[in-house]
Amino acid sequence: MTINLATFPPDAELFNGEAEAVAKRLDQAAASLNKPTQIRRFYDELVGWQERIDGDDEKFSQYEAFIKMLNAKVAYAKGRKLVDDEFVAWFRLCIKTTTSARALDHFRLHFEAVLGFLKALRNQ
Repeated sequence: MTINLATFPPDAELFNGEAEAVAKRLDQAAASLNKPTQIRRFYDELVGWQERIDGDDEKFSQYEAFIKMLNAKVAYAKGRKLVDDEFVAWFRLCIKTTTSARALDHFRLHFEAVLGFLKALRNQ
């Protein structure tokens, strides 16, 4: 899995094919894992940071440690058997490549696309 959130313009498939592929992998988890409310919590927290930073690289630098801390929260969710290894690997990769305010914006949009594809898969 390769995701680069830092490029501008973003890869044409970041919000389409790549997001759909992630959603398909997340949908393969056991029914007790990767539930919409759990995944949505991570999305909502990410949106909160994105709104706080508002495209400002200086603010991103100030809050970067808190964004990286989301990795610990994902690990905790994994330890409580709320998310699977696939979600953890994808999320950690996205956090790793979130190196600027622009990359954070791309992560939010990518995550939003993943949620959309996942919802569609689960309502079939």
